[in-house]
Amino acid sequence: MRQKKHLCISSNIVRVIKSIDDAKSLEGEEIGVSEWAVVDQNRIDQFAEATADYQWIHVDTERAAKDMPNGKTIAHGYLTLALIPALSANFIEFENLARAINFGANKVRFYTPVPVGARVRARGTVLQARRRAGALLLTSEVRIEVEDERKPACVAEILGMYFFDE
Repeated sequence: MRQKKHLCISSNIVRVIKSIDDAKSLEGEEIGVSEWAVVDQNRIDQFAEATADYQWIHVDTERAAKDMPNGKTIAHGYLTLALIPALSANFIEFENLARAINFGANKVRFYTPVPVGARVRARGTVLQARRRAGALLLTSEVRIEVEDERKPACVAEILGMYFFDE
């Protein structure tokens, strides 16, 4: 069995949600900031393999050294987006949760590239908590920050459906 590698995430549980009302009380609040995680070339290459996106700016380190502004490859924008679940996993602890479903994203923007070797972290804020189909529909803004960069790499409005045991 293949061993899973985990990103370095914060071990502090910031909030506990037991009900839709608990989630509603968090609207407008920052719910967590993850630990920093390194985006290395191996992760970029694995993402390229998984998505068949082999654009040279991501995978050709020799060409990037010559032709990229900082001489480094950069992570795929969608790789940056895909890091959100792992980086934000400990922002909220749900009690009495039967299941959770990724419901999508309303808006995603990529503002600055993530160069190979950069450290990134997630910062989450609850935007809205609503009852939908007997579940909690939680809308959050997650920002992926790059260490020493003024602009975030990614800002995404993420939706999750959370079904509680009754």
